[in-house]
Amino acid sequence: MRVPFPKFRKSKKVWIFTAIGLFGLISCIGAGIFVYFFIFAGLPSPYTLKDYRAIPISSQIYDRNGKLLYEVYRDENRTPIQLENLPEYMKEATIAIEDKDFYKHGGISIVSGMLRAIRDTLKTSNLQGGSTITQQLVKSALLTPERTIQRKAKEIILAVWVEQIFTKDEILEMYLNQVPYGGSSYGIAQAAKTYFNKTPEQLELHEAALLAGLPQAPTLYSPHTNPERAKTRRDSVLRNMFEEGYITQEQMNKAIDKEVTVLPPKTNIKAPHFVFEVKKLLEQEYGLQQLEEGGLKVTTTLDLEVQASAEAALREEIDDLERLNVTNGAVLVTRPPTGEILAMVGSVNYFDGSSGAFNVTTAGTRQPGSSIKPINYAIGIDRGIVTASTMFLDIPTCFANPGQPKPYCPKNYDGSFHGPVQLRYALANSYNIPAVKMLAYNGINDFIASSSAFLITSFKNPDNYGLSLTLGGGEVAMTEMTQAFSALANRGTPRKLNYVLKVEDKSGKVLYEFKDPNFVQNIHEPIERPNTLVMKGKRAISEGAAFIISHILQDNNARSAAFGTNSELVIKDRTVSVKTGTTDDLRDNWTIGYTPNFLVAVWVGNNDFTPMAQGVASGLTGASSVWNRVMTYLLENQPDLPPIKPSTVVGMQVCSDTGVIAGKQGDGFNCPTRFEYLIQGTNSNGNISKEQIPVNKDTDQYLPDPNNPAVEMREKTVLKDMFNQYCVDCNHEDEQRQTVIVQ
Repeated sequence: MRVPFPKFRKSKKVWIFTAIGLFGLISCIGAGIFVYFFIFAGLPSPYTLKDYRAIPISSQIYDRNGKLLYEVYRDENRTPIQLENLPEYMKEATIAIEDKDFYKHGGISIVSGMLRAIRDTLKTSNLQGGSTITQQLVKSALLTPERTIQRKAKEIILAVWVEQIFTKDEILEMYLNQVPYGGSSYGIAQAAKTYFNKTPEQLELHEAALLAGLPQAPTLYSPHTNPERAKTRRDSVLRNMFEEGYITQEQMNKAIDKEVTVLPPKTNIKAPHFVFEVKKLLEQEYGLQQLEEGGLKVTTTLDLEVQASAEAALREEIDDLERLNVTNGAVLVTRPPTGEILAMVGSVNYFDGSSGAFNVTTAGTRQPGSSIKPINYAIGIDRGIVTASTMFLDIPTCFANPGQPKPYCPKNYDGSFHGPVQLRYALANSYNIPAVKMLAYNGINDFIASSSAFLITSFKNPDNYGLSLTLGGGEVAMTEMTQAFSALANRGTPRKLNYVLKVEDKSGKVLYEFKDPNFVQNIHEPIERPNTLVMKGKRAISEGAAFIISHILQDNNARSAAFGTNSELVIKDRTVSVKTGTTDDLRDNWTIGYTPNFLVAVWVGNNDFTPMAQGVASGLTGASSVWNRVMTYLLENQPDLPPIKPSTVVGMQVCSDTGVIAGKQGDGFNCPTRFEYLIQGTNSNGNISKEQIPVNKDTDQYLPDPNNPAVEMREKTVLKDMFNQYCVDCNHEDEQRQTVIVQ
């Protein structure tokens, strides 16, 4: 007999609900435990905010050989100051730029903070945070700089907690005494002393605004290394203060008109321009707190011996050039295959006030003069529209200038015209008219698009430039010019500049290490030809184009017409490709030269853009002298390494007049020839013919005026390039004919 179980189903339901309840309870407990350990475990107490914590460990920055360049540390000898002793505009400036709703929120400001972050990001194209002053205080004093969801959650909880414990004025006071203002300056009192040698009570409005703008990015906005950015940031603070009603428009305008003038930094530092660039990169990657307290060991690419050589060469040359109104210069030494910076001299004397701290190599753009020409010609050769033997007519030529009342009529630096000249000689002697024709042939749009492949980013909208761009009419950063020339040294592939080889934390754990098959630790030992180069990245030009340009730039005979055979561009017993550049207004003088292993770029001029004297116009004074000394030092123990000819380049006999491959102009046509390197399958499009042309019957000069009674038609030999024609056997004495080319 089966025994019934009438309550079984009911018991089953109870069991199911009980199980669900137990599961939910366990889940809640588990979630609670997870949240506790994820967020609350080890959460620091906000009550310690007014106390100084453990002594931080400084970080050291070394050169590639282990020589100390700089020690980055957090100075704990701050002088706390009470909020009531600060000028009212010091508090207002901080609130205006960091957290305009500070007195309204409860520690976090989700809506306004996020909107502000989005707005600032759109304005600056850089990721911006939306943290309140309270959150920034918590981040700076209580938490690590890591960027994780866990840390953000802790930051929010602590910010709300802090707001429950302290008053708004107490929080603002702690913030102003806690946050970094750059270098070893922590707290507003130390910052006022460091930058102005004043107490906070003595600060003027424009000084307070400058300091208020520093904590967000002390290195980026440093008035020592980036005075222009510091002024821009200060002016933003002042405008925010006006918008918030803290100051009048008159006060704002008066303060904006003030120059940024601060005391020079007092510190023992080697290669300071380079070090502060490295410090900025480390701050962006690891955060300021870890950099100044985390005990990082940073091994850089710099070689202190090369740096010392470059500094000495520049200093001595600038002293000698004082007579030519040259007051400053810069040197950048790199290894093209790896992008490593071996030396960076941003100004002749870093400690010479604020102007010396200005880093010409990175912080500003200058006109490159003729040093941009190799990029222009390289693009044309790479596209196959010209060859090294393409003939240009260096004759008086004008170009239509859209939007301008007059056409553009370039002149050569020597005031002369050189008639038919082939690309090799036009580039080597830096003639201007052929270079302008080359840019017109390339097209400005295509040139700017192609220049980005050379890692030149300063050239933006093509509408902003004319044909003078190839003569240096567009400003470019010195670092970009170095990257662009690395493409020529690297057989077509440019490399971005690299500052750091290794970063280790205080326990010796490697956080970053530069690895490259082309890396050589000791650059003073002989470095053989880098045949095993593994060039990563997109090519800017073909190996063939890079070889041909490099070969032209090392051809001392080709440039002898302009520079002679024994100029500063010659390094004894070494093959070096080099190009000079001097702007028409004599504000910038450059020399950039390279081998497969080393590249040296030198600039001389004046920070305030005042012109130099006429003595530097040839490009053989100033920059070239510094360049020669530095390059000679680098190559002293190195083997001679001529550029490598790729299989795509062939040696040919070309006509000395048209540049066309000999025998290609027609059966039975003979021409004087010379040897040239061409990319296989390319040829010049020069043209020579016998034609009836109008000449002055008395002077035998070309005279294209049919109404002139002196005109007579005669058979002449005529050369034609892509824009003009030239009568070879006419009389050219005192000829000033000009032809307008319609673009």
